[in-house]
Amino acid sequence: MIFNKTENEIMKNLKFIFKKIIIILKGLFDVNRWQEIWITITHNKMRSVLTAFGVFWGMFMLVVMIGAGIALKRGIFSNIEGFATNSCFVWAEQTGEPYKGFKKGRSWNMENSDIPVLLSKISEIQYLAPVLFGGGSDNNVSRNDKAGSFRVKGNYPVYNKIDESKILYGRYINDIDIAEKRKVCVIGERVYEVLFPTKEDPIGKSIQVNGIYFQVVGVTRHTSNVNIGGNAQETVVLPFSTMQQAFNQGNVVHFLAVTAQPGVKVKVIEDKIAEVLKARHEIAPEDEKAVGGMNIEDQFTMFMYLGVGIGFLIWFVGAGTLIAGGIGISNIMLVTIKERTKEIGIRRALGATPANIIGQILTESIVLTLIAGIAGLMFGVGLLQVIGILLSHGDQFFKDPQISFGVAMISLLILVVIGTFAGFLPANRAMKIKPIEAIREE
Repeated sequence: MIFNKTENEIMKNLKFIFKKIIIILKGLFDVNRWQEIWITITHNKMRSVLTAFGVFWGMFMLVVMIGAGIALKRGIFSNIEGFATNSCFVWAEQTGEPYKGFKKGRSWNMENSDIPVLLSKISEIQYLAPVLFGGGSDNNVSRNDKAGSFRVKGNYPVYNKIDESKILYGRYINDIDIAEKRKVCVIGERVYEVLFPTKEDPIGKSIQVNGIYFQVVGVTRHTSNVNIGGNAQETVVLPFSTMQQAFNQGNVVHFLAVTAQPGVKVKVIEDKIAEVLKARHEIAPEDEKAVGGMNIEDQFTMFMYLGVGIGFLIWFVGAGTLIAGGIGISNIMLVTIKERTKEIGIRRALGATPANIIGQILTESIVLTLIAGIAGLMFGVGLLQVIGILLSHGDQFFKDPQISFGVAMISLLILVVIGTFAGFLPANRAMKIKPIEAIREE
C-alpha cells in the first residue's frame, strides 16, 4: 500500500504521474499527431464510414428515442395541467351489503350536511368541493336566437383550485354568489363561441339555462384534458346553492372533489371519507360498493412509473446499440492494426514507446467514435426539430420532442468511454508487436 511507503517514494510516484499527464497533454496538442490520425481514418474512406455507421446509428436512435420519450412525458403532463394530482372524487352508489334492516342494493345520496362533518372530522383534507350535475337536453342553453345543448354544473369557488380553468373574461363563482344564491353563471369557451358569435364582451349579459335566466359573470378555458361530468368547454357553471334551489335539487350532493394536505396520501382521506359517510348514512362498514371513488393520485403515479420505465428502456436499448457500434469499431481497428504491423514496428524501432503506440490507437478510436456520434446526435436533433414543428400545428399527445443540453453531454461522455474501450484491445495488440518481427513482415 502507498501509505506504507516512505515520503521519498511517494514523491517519486507523484512526479511519475505528473510527467505522464504532461506527456498526454502534449500529445493532445500535437498538430502532427492529429494530422496522422486524420490520414489514417481517411486512408480507407469506405471502411471508416461503414465502421462508424454503427455508432452513428446508435446515437441517432438514442437521441430520437429520448426525444420521443420526453415528448410523451410533456404531452401527458400538459393534458393534466391545472388539475390537482393529489385529489380524489367520491360519489354515492347502491349498497352492496344489507345493514340495520336495509336491503342490499339500496340507493342513497350524499347531502349538504355531510360537508361540514367531513371537514371537521378529517383534518387531512385540503380542499373539498361538492358538485351538482345537470342534464344537457336539446338547446337547453340560449341567448336571443342562438342556442346549444350544454352541460350544467353547480360548483363551489374552491372547485377551481382542484380543477383549474383559465379566466378569459370576468371571474369565477365566489362565496357571495353561494351565500346569496345569486342567479349568475360562468360559461365555458365553447358556450361563449356559440352564444356570442360576434366575440362581444359577455359580462353582464343574460342567458337562459333550462328556461331560467342567469347573468354571465365569467368565461373560462379549461387548461387540462381531464373532464369531470362532461367537456368543461361546453359546460355552464352555476353557484352550487343557486342550482339546488332553482332546479329543485333539495339538499342532494352528486359528487365530491377532494384534495389531500401536502405530504398526505390521497388513499388516506379517501378511506376516511368513505368511513364517515357510511356511518352517517347507515351503510355497512365492510360494504365496498356503496361509496364510489376515483383516486387521481394513483393514476398520476401510474403515469410516473410508466415514464420511468420508458426512460430506462430507451437508455438500455440506446446504450446497447452504441456498445454494438463500439464493438464494430474495435473489430475493424484490429484488422487495421494487422495491416499496419510494419508501420508500428518501424515506429517502435525509431524510439516510440508503448505509451505512444497505445495513445495513438486509443485516440484514433475515440476520434472515429466521436465523429460518428456527433453526426448521429446532429441528425437526431434535426429530425426532432422537424417533428416538433409538424406537431406544433395541432393538439397532439406528443409535445415538443427535444433533448436537453445535459442529455447531449451525457451521450457524448458515453461515446468517449465506448471509444476508449473500443480502442483498448487493438492498442494492447499493437503494443505487443515486436519491432524486428514487424519490420520483416511483408
